[in-house]
Amino acid sequence: MPPSCCASLSQYTHHHLVVFLLTFFSYVLLHASRKTFSNVKVSISAQWTPFILNDSSPDFSPGETWQDNRLFEDEKQATLFLGILDSIFLFSYAVGLYLSGMIGDRVNLRYVLCFGLCGSAAVEFVFGTLTEWLHIYNIYLYSSLWVLNGLLQSAVWPCVVAVMGNWFGKAGRGFVFGLWSACASVGNILGAFLASSVLKYGYEYAFLVTSVVQFAGGVVVFFGLLTSPKESETGLSPIETDTDSHKPLMSDEEDEVEVEKYSRRGQSVEQPVEPPAESPQAIGFLKAFCLPGVLPYSLAYACLKLVNYSFFFWLPFYLSNNYKWKEAQADRLSVWYDVGGIIGGTFQGLISDFMGKRAPVLVVSLMLAIGALVGYSRSPNDQVINGVLLAITGLFIGGPSNIISSAISADLGRQDALRGSKEALATVTGIVDGTGSIGAAAGQVKMKKKSNWRIKQNEFGSMRACLLPLMPFCDTAMTLTVYTRVIRLTFNLTIFSLVF
Repeated sequence: MPPSCCASLSQYTHHHLVVFLLTFFSYVLLHASRKTFSNVKVSISAQWTPFILNDSSPDFSPGETWQDNRLFEDEKQATLFLGILDSIFLFSYAVGLYLSGMIGDRVNLRYVLCFGLCGSAAVEFVFGTLTEWLHIYNIYLYSSLWVLNGLLQSAVWPCVVAVMGNWFGKAGRGFVFGLWSACASVGNILGAFLASSVLKYGYEYAFLVTSVVQFAGGVVVFFGLLTSPKESETGLSPIETDTDSHKPLMSDEEDEVEVEKYSRRGQSVEQPVEPPAESPQAIGFLKAFCLPGVLPYSLAYACLKLVNYSFFFWLPFYLSNNYKWKEAQADRLSVWYDVGGIIGGTFQGLISDFMGKRAPVLVVSLMLAIGALVGYSRSPNDQVINGVLLAITGLFIGGPSNIISSAISADLGRQDALRGSKEALATVTGIVDGTGSIGAAAGQVKMKKKSNWRIKQNEFGSMRACLLPLMPFCDTAMTLTVYTRVIRLTFNLTIFSLVF
């Protein structure tokens, strides 16, 4: 690692470790419960259709046995409604992100975070478990619950990123946040294994297990999380006072001041730190949206999250229906996509720390992601080969997604334009992730229209087309403080010529 990264990592305390683990596992639990819905779609679709019209459930007689819980005429209509629920969730999640980001900069982050975790757990318990136990099947109830679930879950990500940004400075942020952002992928893996382990008892028990664990995690976070060094009572300096916190987003300058600061850490005599005249004020939504780099990265993330969440929502369903593998086998195989995302996010964040820039790493990864999608679209009916191709695809798609949603969001929320006088980290994170969720929701609108759920060449072509706009967007964000206008335009033209 560069000296500045090593110096920064060496000064972390056990408080930093606790914050890292609590925020990490809080989002692990949230994503595990979110992934449950994707992992049990085959079972839900079978439950909502007459048993005589699907192959996933045993036959019952007389016919009245299945009439009470028949929501749809056939499995195709049930699958269409599942896609609608995905879109409903993502649109409400996107709207909630815009709101919860602003709330997180104005209210104690711990309260907002725990409210989102516990509230979402309760809604998912009602949606997946209670309705099945009481035999309540109603599309309007399901839709309303999923809107509420999207709004509640949106409170979590801006808060955990803001808490991490309060504790961890710019130096080494790519590696720290790249490793930390694996929380979503770890949650997907955990959710897949939890769901597959209890699916034989009924899909309602998959929702029961993940919702109970998530609620318990929210309680632990409420009593154990410190949202900033100011709450630790150990004299740790808040991150916003670091000389590095508000340097340009993608500066070429070496952080010599920070290296010198940490090299004198053991020698310096404690000096009283003058408290700020007043606490930082939260920045407005429009001002946050107009900060340098926020709009380009938000639009880029909208394209990337569309592709990423198409795999997230439909990969187990696709594997089960396309290759005729058992639902539990499809759930376990789908985790290799997340394994690739974990490796990609960690190593790409580390490389970006070495380079001092994030965008070049993303550009290269996204170019390789296009090739990975081409390769996976030609995957044979072999679980080993499919798993390897999934890991490679996750490496080049999940990795950049993790970097943009965590490290780059933290960079954008603590840049030079703020001058340390404004709170914008949660708001900026909400804008970036909210815009990404709108893109993902638009993707689900297209996915749910497919009557044949075999992923064909033209569908992967649509995914590749969504990745192409990201490269010039990433370059634009990178050049805001690094390159001149001429070099930026030249590089953009070069990218377009390579792509098209």
